[in-house]
Amino acid sequence: MTTTQRVAFVTGATSGIGKATAIALAAAGFQVIGTGRNTARLTPLTGVTYVDLDVTSDESVAAALTQVIDRFGHIDVLVNNAGVGTTGAAEEFSISQTQDIFDINVYGVMRTTKAVLPHMRARGRGRIINVSSLSGFVPSPFMAPYVATKHAVEGYSQSLDHEVREHGIRVLLVEPGPINTPFAGHSVEADTPMPLYAAGRRNYDELIAKNLSSGDDPAVVAKVIVAAATDRNPKLRRTAGTTARTIDAVHRVAPARSFDRVIRRFNRMPS
Repeated sequence: MTTTQRVAFVTGATSGIGKATAIALAAAGFQVIGTGRNTARLTPLTGVTYVDLDVTSDESVAAALTQVIDRFGHIDVLVNNAGVGTTGAAEEFSISQTQDIFDINVYGVMRTTKAVLPHMRARGRGRIINVSSLSGFVPSPFMAPYVATKHAVEGYSQSLDHEVREHGIRVLLVEPGPINTPFAGHSVEADTPMPLYAAGRRNYDELIAKNLSSGDDPAVVAKVIVAAATDRNPKLRRTAGTTARTIDAVHRVAPARSFDRVIRRFNRMPS
């Protein structure tokens, strides 16, 4: 079976930004394949087909993409959205735990990207949209492993975009700020907590809960992702949401010392 519809493959599509993106792409006319670790019990969505996928497994990624190509004939857009957050000071995370986080947030992006690139290159077109974060270009205390993964995704995406552009493929970044999703509840807690960071952790937990509860709706990010997927001349980087847009503007013009003070004030850190 093949389809003349444009086909979008969205990882981490069972909730939050991924689910909103799947709905928005379907509304824009795409046949959407949404993925999650266990999709059997999900309520069906119009225009969305669910496929099980573990982004930490080469075999799972290969099987899912083969299943999609066999059924629909092609993939026009890959949205790498699957990921996990972190909470805790950098020193509180073991190297082993940090490696597990990178396996999802960074190597998961690389696995799906490497799997889909030969197909897109053979067709001479395609778009890969990597969901980064405001934390992909600014620091976020008590989220260091997560921030490191998003900085890695930014560097990987921007470099890869130059490599594949001549083959008709674009690699694009979407950078959300605080979004009203269960992000904090799904974040990985540091496995070796230390008493001296307890107050900082509590401050972070209060701040992230406040920012997420007042954050933008996931549909705001989904709209930006649809634009990245469909614009004739797409921009390499797009912020999504009020906070990300504001911090990005300040980051572009503020002197380094002034921006450092902005970050500490935004994160309620001692001066």
